[in-house]
Amino acid sequence: MSVEGTTRGVLGRRVVIGSVMLGMFLTAIEISIVATAAPAIVSKLGGLAELTWVFSAFLLAQAATIPIYGRLADLYGRRRVFAAGTGLFLVGSLLCGMATSMTQLIVFRVVQGAGAGAVQPVASTIIGDIFTMEERARMQGWLSSVWAIASLVGPLVGGFVVERVHWAWVFWINLPIGPLAIAGVYLCLREPAVRKRHSVDYAGAALLSAGVSLLLFALLQGGVAWAWTSTESVSLLVGSLVVIAAFIWQERRAPEPILPLGLFRNRVVSVVDASFVLSGTMSPTVVTFISLYVQGVVGASATVAGLSLIPMSIGWPLASAFAGRVILAIGFRRTGLLGAALAVAGVALLVVGASAGTGFGSVAWICVAILVLGAGLGFLTTTSIVALQTSVPWSTRGVATGSAMFARLLGSTLGIAILGSILNATLLRRATTLPDDVRAFGGDGVGVTTVLLDAQARAALDPAVLAELQGVLAGGIQAVFLGVLAAALAAVAVASLLPARAEEPAAESVAEPAS
Repeated sequence: MSVEGTTRGVLGRRVVIGSVMLGMFLTAIEISIVATAAPAIVSKLGGLAELTWVFSAFLLAQAATIPIYGRLADLYGRRRVFAAGTGLFLVGSLLCGMATSMTQLIVFRVVQGAGAGAVQPVASTIIGDIFTMEERARMQGWLSSVWAIASLVGPLVGGFVVERVHWAWVFWINLPIGPLAIAGVYLCLREPAVRKRHSVDYAGAALLSAGVSLLLFALLQGGVAWAWTSTESVSLLVGSLVVIAAFIWQERRAPEPILPLGLFRNRVVSVVDASFVLSGTMSPTVVTFISLYVQGVVGASATVAGLSLIPMSIGWPLASAFAGRVILAIGFRRTGLLGAALAVAGVALLVVGASAGTGFGSVAWICVAILVLGAGLGFLTTTSIVALQTSVPWSTRGVATGSAMFARLLGSTLGIAILGSILNATLLRRATTLPDDVRAFGGDGVGVTTVLLDAQARAALDPAVLAELQGVLAGGIQAVFLGVLAAALAAVAVASLLPARAEEPAAESVAEPAS
C-alpha cells in the first residue's frame, strides 16, 4: 500500500504529527478563547454592536480559503502551504493584539482567518499522506481529540489571560507556539518535489472566495440583522448564485482549476462532502442550544451548562480512535452506518429530554445523549475522511480534503442559521398562547429566554409563571432538536452510499522525494 509522503525516520514522523496537531490546536482554540475575552475587548475598544463580526469575519475568511489552500497543497506541496498559511495566521494574530479599534480588529481577524483556512485541511492531508489506510483512522482520531481539548482549554486560558495579563495575549499567545509547528513540518516532512510549472487559477480563486463569502454572509445575517425575505437577504443569495455560476464556468475552461469539477465525479468525494454537511449541521447546533436548554429550562448555572458538553468531547475522540479497527473489521459502509445510527440515537434522546413534563430533561440525561451523539459523529466523520483520502491520489488529496472541511463549515453555518430561525418562530408561536398574566414576561418569544437566563428575574417569578415560560423554551428547543434529528436520519441514508471497501489508487510518480 502506497504512502506518498514520508518523514525523516520514526522521530521525524512523531515531530510531524506533533506539529500538525499543534497547528490545529491554535486554530481550534481561537473561537472559544476569544469568546471568553470578548467582554474585556469591548470594554477597551468599544463597538459592542460590531462584536459578532469579530467571530464572523474569522469564519468567513477561513471558509472562503479552505478549498483554495487544499488545491495549492496539491500543486506546490503540503510543507509550503502549511507554512504559508500558519505564517499568515500568526501575522493576523500579531495585528489583532495591536488593534486600537473594533474596526481594525475585524480587519485583522480576516487576515487571521485567511491563514487559519490552510491549517485544518492541510494538516489532515499530511496525515493522509504519511500513513497507510489502516493507520489513518487512528491518526484522524488524534486530530479530533485536538478539537475536544481546545473546546475545554480555550475558556480556561481565555479567562486566565484576561484576568492576569491583557486581552491582547489571547492572540499573541499564538506567536511563540506557531513557529514550532511550521518548523516541525518543514524540516521533518518529506514529500514529492513537483517540478512542473503550474498555472494558478487566480480568477477561479477570486470567484470562489467571493461566492462563498456572499453565501455565508447571507446565512449569518439572515433572520438576525434582517429578515430572510428582505431585499438584503435576497440580493446576497442571488449574488452568491451568480458568482458561483461564474466560478463553475471559469473552472470548466481553466487549464489547472482551483477546484477541479471532475473531482466530484468520484462518488466517494461527493458522498463524503454530503456527510460532512450533515455532521457539520449536527455538532455545533447541538452545542449551541444545549447550553440554552440547561440554563433556561433546567435552571442550572453557566458552569454546569459548559460541563454538560464534556461528554461529547470524550465520546468523539474515543470513537474516532477506535474507528480504525472497526473499519478493518466491517468496512467503511457499515462503520459509517454505525456512526450515523448512534447519532440518530443521541439526538432522539435529546428530543425526548426536551419534552416538557417527561422527567427526562435532567443534566444527567443530556450528558448521556451528548456522549452517544459524540461517539456517533466520531465514527461517522472519521470513517468518511479515511474513505475519502483512500479513494483519491496524492495529486488531488489536498483539494478533496479541503472540500470536506469546507462542507463541514457550510453545514455548521446552515444549521445554526436555519435552526435558529426555527427556534425563534416556535418561541413566538408558543408565546402567543400564554395566559395574559404570563405573556407580559415573554409575549414576543425572545423575552422568554431573556427572563429565564437572568438569575435575578428568574428568581422573582411565580412558580406557575416560571413553569409556563420553561415549557415555551423547552418546546422551541425541542423543535430545533427535531431538525437535527432530520439531519441525522439523512446522514444514515448518505452513509449507506459509502463503499464497503475502498481501493487505494496506485502511487503517482511525480518526482523524487525531496531531500
